[in-house]
Amino acid sequence: MAVGIATLALTALAGLYGAWRWWRLQPSAWFWRLLRAAQALLVVQVALGGVLVATGRHPSNLHLIYGLVPIAISFVAEQLRLASAQMVLDARGFDSAQEVGKLSAEDQRSIVLAIVLREMGVMVLAMLVNVVLLARAAGTG
Repeated sequence: MAVGIATLALTALAGLYGAWRWWRLQPSAWFWRLLRAAQALLVVQVALGGVLVATGRHPSNLHLIYGLVPIAISFVAEQLRLASAQMVLDARGFDSAQEVGKLSAEDQRSIVLAIVLREMGVMVLAMLVNVVLLARAAGTG
């Protein structure tokens, strides 16, 4: 129960803090730390749930679905995050990252900021969706 509450709280904190920093166009190393901690805690929560199921405790199917789907959402979000750089480069007409290296330092920073903000946006949305799912899992336990 405590791990579930901590997972929900940390996921909400990561999502809300990341949304605030994204909205202000200010990337943050703390967002990524919170995000990774929330993801790690989610894995621990799922592992503990697996142990409980293996020892004979069977929660409702709805609880299992709401508890496992956040792992899938996090995985898909990571794949989209990895594609963010190419999406930004494509939108600006660059064929490769090497072309960006030929730009002025200010233009390079602008592109890097766009990439990082897109990555943050993807992960923030994933965290906020996961908050809803984890809250539903808690309500169906």
